[in-house]
Amino acid sequence: MPLIITPDIVIADDEFEWKFIRSSGPGGQNVNKVASAVQLRFLLPVNTSLPAAVRNRLRRLAGQKLIDDGTILFQSRSERSQDQNRRQALDRLSALIRTAMIEPKVRKKTRPTRASKERRLESKKRRGSTKQQRGGRGWDH
Repeated sequence: MPLIITPDIVIADDEFEWKFIRSSGPGGQNVNKVASAVQLRFLLPVNTSLPAAVRNRLRRLAGQKLIDDGTILFQSRSERSQDQNRRQALDRLSALIRTAMIEPKVRKKTRPTRASKERRLESKKRRGSTKQQRGGRGWDH
């Protein structure tokens, strides 16, 4: 089943791989018998459904999830059901892609206004005069 990010961005099944492993932690005999933990590998190098700019931002945002070959690895083992863990991994991938789709705003350099410079200098003078008035009563300087 393809992953639908937006109406015009759909990720095909062949762009990610699933691996099911046994989970650790509580769960009794179920943990020992059932491979309910999920590893989702998003194959970024073979991806064709995302624009190049989004793929580049995705690479930067992935952080430690990015594996050497450019694949992004998501693990989910918090639920007892394999289906719920699978859904959780897909949700994480979808959230990361949506974050990568947002273009960062370019910062425009601005200079401080004359009024803001004057306010800054005035507050410095006020602070200096407050300290000056405290000045050295009883101190040997």
